[in-house]
Amino acid sequence: MSTKKMLVLLGTMLIAAAFLAACGGAGEPGPAGPPGPAGPAGSQGPAGDAAVMNAADLTCTECHNDTAIITGNKANWETSVHGSGPGLAYAGERQDCAGCHSGATFSKMIAEGQNFTQIESGDTAPTHQDCRTCHQIHVTFTSADWALETDAPVVQVVSGATFDGGSGNLCANCHQARRYIEDFVDSTDATMYTSTSPRFNTHLSVQGDILMGSGGFGVEGQPGAHYSMVENTCVGCHMGESKVHTFEPQLATCQECHSGAENYDINGAQTAVEERLAELETALLAAGLLTTGEDGTVATVPGTYDEAQATALWNYNVIHEDASTGVHNPTYVNALLDASFEALGVTP
Repeated sequence: MSTKKMLVLLGTMLIAAAFLAACGGAGEPGPAGPPGPAGPAGSQGPAGDAAVMNAADLTCTECHNDTAIITGNKANWETSVHGSGPGLAYAGERQDCAGCHSGATFSKMIAEGQNFTQIESGDTAPTHQDCRTCHQIHVTFTSADWALETDAPVVQVVSGATFDGGSGNLCANCHQARRYIEDFVDSTDATMYTSTSPRFNTHLSVQGDILMGSGGFGVEGQPGAHYSMVENTCVGCHMGESKVHTFEPQLATCQECHSGAENYDINGAQTAVEERLAELETALLAAGLLTTGEDGTVATVPGTYDEAQATALWNYNVIHEDASTGVHNPTYVNALLDASFEALGVTP
C-alpha cells in the first residue's frame, strides 16, 4: 500500500473515532480508586486571644449560676407596681403612653435618644417594665449586662430643667410631669383655668419634678436635699445598696443621714404633711372643687377656676400624686400647702 493510501486510511479512522465519541460511544466510567495516603500535617496556627477565650468560658455562668441573683430579683420585681401594675393594660398600646407604659417601647425610646412625646405609635404587643427594660440583658453575655440601659442626665419635657441624679436618671425619663398648670389656661380668659375632665394634674408621675422643686403653682421651688445629697437619687432610696427590686424605699438609706430612724416619718414630717393635705382636701370638698365617689375616692370636679381656686386644687393634686407625703422635697411641699391655704383664705 502506498504511503498516500495509508495516510488517507489513518485520517478516516481518526474521524470515525471522533464521531463515535461524540455520539456517546464511550463506556461507563470505572469505579473510583482507593483514597491516597494522608498528606503531612500543617504547621501550627497562631495562639488565640486569651482574654476572648476566658470571656467565652465565663459568659453564661457569670449570671446563670447557683446563686439567687436572678430568681431573687425577679421574685421581688413581680410584686412591684412596675412588674404587676395596671398601667400596661390600659396605656401600653396608646401612642402618647407607650414610651413609659410598655417596657419594650421604653427600651426603643432610650436607644433612639427620644422622650415620651416623640413616640410615633403605640405598642400593639406591650410588655411590663422587666429586666430588659432597665438592663443591657444579653448584650455581652457577661455580668456587664447588669449595666443600666442609660444613666444619662434627663432634660425634663415640661420644665426644661436637667435632672442629673446618677442611676436615678433612668427613672426620671418617665417619672416627670407631662403638663403644668399653664396648659389649662382658659382660651377666652387668661386669668382662668379650665379642665374638662378630672385630670387637672401633671399626670401620675411628678416625682422627678418635686425632687427638683417644680411642678406646683404659686411657689418658686428649689431642689430638695434628697435630690442633691442622696447618691443615685431614686435608686439610692428605693433600692439601696442591695438593689431590692420591689422598689420600696429602703430605711437603711435614710439611716445614713438620720441616725436611729425607725421609719420614714422622721421627726413627724410625713404626719404633718398628711394632716395638712387632709385639711386642704376638706376645704376643697367644701368649695365644691373636689368630689367623693361611691368608692370613696376623691376626684377633681371639672370646670373653670379662678387663680385662687386653681392654685389650691392644682397643688393638692401635685402633692397627692407625688405619693411621698412630702419626703421627696419637704420644704417645697410645705410651701405649696402654704400657698394653697392662703389662696383659699383658709387658716389651717
